[in-house]
Amino acid sequence: MDTLFAILLILPSFILIAFAIFIPVVESIYMSFLDYKLQAGAQHTWNHFQNYKELFTEKEIWSSLRITLVYVSAVVILLMILGLALAMILNKNIKGRNVIRGVILLPWAMPVVISALLWMWIFQPQYGVLNYILQRLNIIKGPIAWVTSVNFALPSIIITSLWRQLPFIVVMLLAGLQSIPRDMYEAAAIDGANKVQMFFNITLPFLRNVIKSTVLISIIDNFKQFPLFWIMTGGGPMGKTTNLAILTYKNAFVNLNFGKGAAVSTIWLVLLMVFSVIYNKVFTTNED
Repeated sequence: MDTLFAILLILPSFILIAFAIFIPVVESIYMSFLDYKLQAGAQHTWNHFQNYKELFTEKEIWSSLRITLVYVSAVVILLMILGLALAMILNKNIKGRNVIRGVILLPWAMPVVISALLWMWIFQPQYGVLNYILQRLNIIKGPIAWVTSVNFALPSIIITSLWRQLPFIVVMLLAGLQSIPRDMYEAAAIDGANKVQMFFNITLPFLRNVIKSTVLISIIDNFKQFPLFWIMTGGGPMGKTTNLAILTYKNAFVNLNFGKGAAVSTIWLVLLMVFSVIYNKVFTTNED
């Protein structure tokens, strides 16, 4: 009776997850093996691995993968460094701490579209505030076209992404810091430990699980980042900001080749699954 009751409680959530996640994923994987083009008279026929063969013989998939990995690595590393530094500052008894904690959440609460448009104005070459400040400080001699520059388009997206995601990382790490018993630091201070030793022997070990979860969430979220790339650069200039999510969209909704677009999404789905398994395995092994 208890088992039946438990099944009845779980069933609605299971059905919702199946229709919202499982079925669309399976359908997308199945579609990746079809010659599925959205055009008049097109036959949605089974073409085995043809979509994958075409992708792996094209340079664009490798370029998109490289751009995705560079973007994810840069954002996650900087998020953790800056997030931990800010969290430790806000964990101290500084003046206006509660106000700062509330204000710092504003970028995270802002919609992605608004964040992208806001930073496009900041990066605007003629009247953007960033160029104005840099020129006034004599750091640059003339205005830089940030989001349309081959060299600066990706860094511009990285900066925007950092600005928006940093509050979430800070809140997560701050919650972890506040759960560390103060007695640990007091005992370490009595034993003669300095702040660096306390950081590596008390703070980081206690934050281990928080960092593990936060890093994994951040990697997955940034690996499939689409809105910032599409709104700010559309994958340009010259494909320098075409990540895997943009490549999926272009194949499916620009070129109207749903089969090929589904193949790209399946590739990065598999990559994320493999990475998640290895990531959790590494952390579990280290804990042992």
